[in-house]
Amino acid sequence: MSRELYVSLDEATVETRCQARKVGISAIERLPQGGVRLVCMSVDGADTMRASFRSNLIKGGAIRQKHRPTTPLW
Repeated sequence: MSRELYVSLDEATVETRCQARKVGISAIERLPQGGVRLVCMSVDGADTMRASFRSNLIKGGAIRQKHRPTTPLW
């Protein structure tokens, strides 16, 4: 299984639910169409959060924002 989840909730709600279930967050980022991409520290943590977010998971792929600049920095 993957440690990555796409959730249709806001960032604060996702962080609060992870803390309540003692699941470590490796990365979290907002998605342009709404929701967040969550990467848990472990596969077991991701499974726990998948069960918690069952009705809020985004099915299929989600479009992410670009993090790198379009032109070189040098």
